Amino acid sequence: MPAPIEDYALLSSCRTAALVSREGSIDWLCVPRFDSPSIFGALLGDAEHGCWILRPTDAEARSTRRYDGDTFILVTRWETVGGVAEVHDFMPIDGHRVDVVRRIIGISGTVDFTDTVRLRFDYARALPWMRKAPGMPLAILGIAGPDAVVLRGAPLQAVDHAHSAQIVVSAGETVDLSLTWFKSHHEVPEPLDVDDSLAATRAWWQDWADRIDHHGPHHDAVVRSLLVLRALTHESTGGIVAAATTSLPEDFGGARNWDYRYVWLRDAALTLETLIEHGFTRAAERWRGWLLRAIAGDPADVQIMYGAAGERDLAERVIDSLPGYGGASPVRIGNGAVSQYQADVIGEVMVALEATRMAGVEEDSFSWPLQRALLSQVVEWVDRSDHGIWEIRAEERMFTHSRVMIWAALDRGVRAVRESGLDDDGDVEEWERLRERVRGEVEERGFDAERGCFVQYYGSTEVDASLLLIPQVGFCGYDDPRMLGTVAEIERTLLRDGLVRRYRTEADVDGLAGDENPFLACSFWLVEQYAGSGRIDDAKALMADLVGLANDLGLLSEEYDVGRRRQAGNTPQALTHLALVRAADALVGHVGRAALRR
Repeated sequence: MPAPIEDYALLSSCRTAALVSREGSIDWLCVPRFDSPSIFGALLGDAEHGCWILRPTDAEARSTRRYDGDTFILVTRWETVGGVAEVHDFMPIDGHRVDVVRRIIGISGTVDFTDTVRLRFDYARALPWMRKAPGMPLAILGIAGPDAVVLRGAPLQAVDHAHSAQIVVSAGETVDLSLTWFKSHHEVPEPLDVDDSLAATRAWWQDWADRIDHHGPHHDAVVRSLLVLRALTHESTGGIVAAATTSLPEDFGGARNWDYRYVWLRDAALTLETLIEHGFTRAAERWRGWLLRAIAGDPADVQIMYGAAGERDLAERVIDSLPGYGGASPVRIGNGAVSQYQADVIGEVMVALEATRMAGVEEDSFSWPLQRALLSQVVEWVDRSDHGIWEIRAEERMFTHSRVMIWAALDRGVRAVRESGLDDDGDVEEWERLRERVRGEVEERGFDAERGCFVQYYGSTEVDASLLLIPQVGFCGYDDPRMLGTVAEIERTLLRDGLVRRYRTEADVDGLAGDENPFLACSFWLVEQYAGSGRIDDAKALMADLVGLANDLGLLSEEYDVGRRRQAGNTPQALTHLALVRAADALVGHVGRAALRR
């Protein structure tokens, strides 16, 4: 069995990521990118699906762990009867290589480690051919099709489709182990200088963290959350993936298992806003460049998600080589939602691009014409129903949140012309007319006057946690009576042990079997709503509870199973962490530019 989701630490090279358990097992690693096939897949099966275990031979050894400052260098301290040692795990930030380094340092006495590597390429569908590397002592090669790996630093011996070694360290001694991926038709890469690489990696992360502009409560959680957002951003392309994993279950043992290793325009846009609010305008420029490349062309062809470099072909398929986390199947790669129409997405993009402009990033000859083209698509499809923010796999509807985001897209277009002086080619009057029409429609059809709340979709009697986003884009105030009524209904119907579900799955709106757990981002949205409407004590209490759900390293997944007291869903989740940052800002009276400019 894999470890509990909250037991995993994240390593990141800002091109791909690895998950390391408390027991020293790397159970997930895809190379060379976040969305590439795995070479360690035990997270979605067991050790036979690929892992790299490094821990003391003593079964009674006790571990504690931490990150080295504001970095993703993981320090695991092992205490045994015979001594104490540390393992420093990290992935160098180097665009020309993919490496994982595991440095063992003897602290006191003597500690005997067992080092076991099980390589399983292509989601455990390919067992590599292993051999000793010619002319390289303490190095072995693993090759399968286009992929190759070189393992260095230990006298590994083959045992039952695994390679294992015993390593003894005494006080003051250091042993460096490394894994390097490369294309199998290339020469074996030169070994790293681990001292230089470790120092450079530490400096890279710490320098980035030192630029974070944040003052207020939950500072450490905010810094770690912003670091997670950076760790999920592809260094070369600027694409921000939604999570490092695929198919971790929303419902343990169930079928709600999805691949989140792609760039959702919505999540990336919201992440961009959060980074801008904390001083990272360069990230805004890089993400805008990614966006322009990804969606260039006919605006009717805009997708809700893309690959890290803007790839469009993300067709969903099931693979049976991995049995799933704790047996939760199927395991999916790709995501069927790529073909959905989600009307809110262009709104989120327009809001983020306005934030970019307001932060001082000037429009160029491409960026504003592209926004005009997106608005032309909004105009064309203004009366079209959609699948909504939650990617409902059932009939399309007029989701209230989606309609508000159509309003937001038109509103940002109008403001770009009226307030920023951008050219409109004569379209601004049409945008203004439709903006007011959509507002009136939402207020009439998306609001239940009898019950005093906004509704999930036109004609529904249900509420939806996405309604908490309405004031965030300036459609109305946090203290608007309609929002207060909506919050009361959310509290009545969507809270589970104090945490917010996205919607009532028992209402059968999503066309899927089974239940799901409370969605952590939604609970952080409720913190922001409480703070914005003056319920400060409620906001503080809920925020403290939510931050307390993070693991010992400050990481949060998508959902939380309150019955089992366990994190659930893909991890670490960008949307969760950016919602945490916004909630922390709201507690000190700071809200985003969009809400302020209502």
